[in-house]
Amino acid sequence: MSIEELCENKGLRLTEQRRVIAKVLDGSNDHPDVEELHKRAIAIDNNISVATVYRTVRLFEESGILIKHEFGDGRSRYENFQEKDHHDHLIDIENGTIIEFQNQEIEMLQKKIAEELGFELVDHRLELYARKKQ
Repeated sequence: MSIEELCENKGLRLTEQRRVIAKVLDGSNDHPDVEELHKRAIAIDNNISVATVYRTVRLFEESGILIKHEFGDGRSRYENFQEKDHHDHLIDIENGTIIEFQNQEIEMLQKKIAEELGFELVDHRLELYARKKQ
């Protein structure tokens, strides 16, 4: 489901500028920050301010449409909450590349750890910070 459709389902008013930002986010196959979103949005509509992008991503995040990530580089990055199946992230600390991955062994181990401690795992985020082997 597109971000625009998610907004409509949640009753969010979509201005033309919000529609552009939603389309940019839907077309992103990376984890853009606000500055990168702004750069992509003004290529479509040069009247969109960086403040509008900040307000829009905050609205989308608060509405459960976007997930905000902090990958240790001082920038908040975003991805569509509904877009993909659950995945984790490996962040290359040398160049900032973010690799999405899925691993059933890790998923089962996390659930097992929670159960051993007397909990039921309901959600999690896993971020691995690494550098390429020399």
